[in-house]
This record gives sequence, structure tokens and C-alpha cells, in this order.
Amino acid sequence: MAIFVFIYFMQDFLIDLGIKEINEGCSTGKNWHSEGPLLDSYSPVDGKLIARVKTASTSDYDKVISSAQKAFLYWREIPAPKRGEIVRQYGNKLRQKKASLGKLVSYEMGKSYQEGLGEVQEMIDICDFAVGLSRQLYGLQMHSERPSHRMMEQWHPLGIVGIISAFNFPVAVWSWNTALAWVCGDVCVWKPSEKTPLCSIACQNIWNEVATENNLPDGISCLINGDFKIGELMTGDANVSLISATGSTRMGRQVGVKVAERFGKCILELGGNNAIIITENADLNMTVVGAVFGAVGTAGQRCTSTRRLIIHENIYEKVRNSLVKAYGQLKIGNPLDEKNHVGPLIDKDAVKNYLHALERITAEGGNILVNGGVLSGSGFESGCYVKPAIAEVTNDMSIVQHETFAPILYLIKYKTLEEAIQIQNGVPQGLSSSIMTLNMREAERFLSVSGSDCGIANVNIGTSGAEIGGAFGGEKETGGGRESGSDAWKAYMRRQTNTVNWGNNLPLAQGIKFDLS
Repeated sequence: MAIFVFIYFMQDFLIDLGIKEINEGCSTGKNWHSEGPLLDSYSPVDGKLIARVKTASTSDYDKVISSAQKAFLYWREIPAPKRGEIVRQYGNKLRQKKASLGKLVSYEMGKSYQEGLGEVQEMIDICDFAVGLSRQLYGLQMHSERPSHRMMEQWHPLGIVGIISAFNFPVAVWSWNTALAWVCGDVCVWKPSEKTPLCSIACQNIWNEVATENNLPDGISCLINGDFKIGELMTGDANVSLISATGSTRMGRQVGVKVAERFGKCILELGGNNAIIITENADLNMTVVGAVFGAVGTAGQRCTSTRRLIIHENIYEKVRNSLVKAYGQLKIGNPLDEKNHVGPLIDKDAVKNYLHALERITAEGGNILVNGGVLSGSGFESGCYVKPAIAEVTNDMSIVQHETFAPILYLIKYKTLEEAIQIQNGVPQGLSSSIMTLNMREAERFLSVSGSDCGIANVNIGTSGAEIGGAFGGEKETGGGRESGSDAWKAYMRRQTNTVNWGNNLPLAQGIKFDLS
């Protein structure tokens, strides 16, 4: 029997999410079964052990995949609008449990409560998007070169979609994939981050309510908590048609190679090294707000967090001074307290990476303007709270070329817009980018073919805060995948070209003659 130890004294939000005294970390729906080792979930907020969850074994994995395969044969035959109706009901459940799930996200991951609520709202929004999409899975019809022929294309579901998600968005990114995959007719197997297992259990419990109310079989939504070995089983499994993986570039290289070996499909959402170009024509009040939130929101642990500010030399000192002043007003502390701007890093390993980055900045000749450091004392007992730091650097420094998942902001000076764009593009990653300017020509230059090389390019907003209506993803070492809005749904389906001959003859393509008389 799994052991589930509450240290946080059965908070109402845990009870509301169906997380009770005994829980498993592996589920095919109404059936929970786990035979693997225990996984401890500690909160970075106060350092307390929230729960011990029993993880999936290889045997559990096999059961999950078998259940998903059977469910797919059922689910793919359900008309897409009816699948959309199920997703609509899931979105409504999320509305009912938004406060509870938002608190769990905040407590288990460490982001602010407002950001936790915002993440659940993203889930609700993508469900709404998917409901509409369920009536718009369009194919095309083309004119044939042969008489009495019709050509068209249609889209069919892939089968099992495997989702590997990261700790920083413990519920939203899963929903981006799952809501679309469900309406497309796929079934989903989710391996969440080992650092946020309770968030995944909560989402599965919510699904189970919808599945029970609609008499749906097990296997449409499956959960397998576990370590990297479970992820390796998924990426090497030919039964899993698509792997959507969010994480580091290092992880993405391993996943991409493994899936490619079996000719599977991949959506990779990997690292970001995002920059804002600040021109002489920027609205500086708006700029400072966007830059500070982008740099310190979620304690710098968003893939779209602002890492670099590329500032015109004529306004450099003014922007620098404004940022230093703004950082002096930041409140760091318990993210469930809405007065605080910055919560903790996810764990002490993240703190070590943060401290190592600060050492590298100094060693490589950078100038630290706002000192970092680890906070201690009352309210900071977890050891995961750090000070957001600012450093003056050059773009070619090794540490600047890498993504540090922490609140460290780099300032870089430029002379011309062409130079600024070159600096912006001069890193291996290509996720999100932004320019702050009231000059239309500068904005259009940044958005042009010779401008930003990122998957996301914004004008007069920061690098974070993407809406679900647009496709989300990046280029270069960010992986090239797309999730969420626009036509990202096509990644979860297979394209099929059809030709129908409704005439009495069999003319061949390209005018070929094949006479058997």
C-alpha cells in the first residue's frame, strides 16, 4: 500500500483536489496502481515534506500503455465535437477548482499564488480553445488533373501521445498538449516532473470525475509518476506515437535521438535565453515593468523568463538606474502571500546552479550591479529563497550563452539596431524575444525576416506571458516544436491524402498510358 504522509495538516485545497491519505502516483483513470519506489515531494515554500507518492514500475508502465491502446480504439470513433464536449466539462471542473489547484501549484512548485491561478486559467483557456477546435479539424480539397476525380486530405488521430512536462509549469503545459490531443482523438500518457507529483495527481483526479460522469473507459488519460527511467521507456516505445517533451536542451537531445531512431514524432520545448531590446524610442515606464516581471516572475524559472536586456547606449544609464531602484523594492517571501513578488527556487540544486552562475559572471569579467545571495532566517527556512541579481556583461561571455534557470538579469549595451538584433540572435536558444519601441520602423525591422530568429517576437510587451491563441515554441536549441494555439493541433494528427475516382475510366496521373488491349 502506498504511503501518503501529510505534513501540511490536510489543507482544504488538498482535500478539494481529492488528495487523501492514501494515493498512488500511477493511474489509467479510475484504477490506480503503483509498484515502484516512493517519491518525496518537498515544498520549496517552507521546506516541508508534503507527501510521499508511490511511483510507477516497469510493470505499471506496461499496464498503462495497454490500457491506453484499448482506450484509443474507443476514443477515436467518438465524433470530434463529442470529444470536445468532454473537454468542455473538464474545463468547467477546472473553473470550480481553480482556487484549490492554484494554491497547490503555488505550494508545491513555489510560484506566486497569482501565477498559480494564472496557470490554471491557461488550462481553462486551452480547454475552451479545444472545444471550438473540435468542430474545425479541417482538411483540404484539391482539383485533380484527371477527369472525374476528386482529391482531398483529411486528418486522423495518431494514437498514444506521451507528455513529459517540467516543474515550472506543472499543470498548464500538460493541458496544452492534452486538450488538443483529446479533441484530435488521441489518448494521453503523462509523465510529470518528479518535483511536482501532487499537481499531476490532482489533474488526474479531476479527469476521473469527468470520466465517471460520462461512463468513459480507463486509458484516455493516464498518469505515470516516476524518474527518468519512465521517460526513457516512453521515448523508446514504438506504441507511443508522439512524444511532447518540455525541459532542458540536454534532455531534448536525448529524447529527440531516441524517438528519431524509431521514426516517432516529437514536440520539443526546450531552453530559452530571451532578450528585450530597449531602443531610444521606448516607453521606459512600461519597459521597466515588463523587464522586471520577465526577469523575476516565477523566480526566473520560466522558459520565457527575460535573461538579457539589450539597451541603447544613449539611455543605458537611465534604464540601469531605474532597474536597480525597482529591484530594491522587490518583496521576497512566501508565494501564497500576495504581497510578495518573488518566491523560492524549486530546490537546493537550483540554488547551487544560481550561485555557480554568479561566480562565473565575476570570473568572466562581468560587473554585478545588484548582488545576489541566499536568504536565511524566519520565513526562509527551506533554503530556496534567493535575491534577484543584475549584472553588466557582454553577450559573448560563456555564462551568458547558457540558460540559468534563476533570477539573474544581464545588461548589454548597443549602438545600432542592427547590432542589437545581432546580439539578440547571438545565442544558441531561440524561444522568446521582444523590442520596446514607439518607432514603427524599428518594430517592423525587428519582426522582419532579418530580425528576431525566435519562435516568439513581441513588440512593447515582455518575453513571458504567451496567450494560448498563438502557437508556442522556439527555434534552434529550443527544439522547433509548437504547442497550444494556431494550427499546432496538426502535430497530434496524421495527414492522409485521398483520391476518389467517380468516373467510368481509369486515367493515370502525369498522362501515363498503360494499354493492356
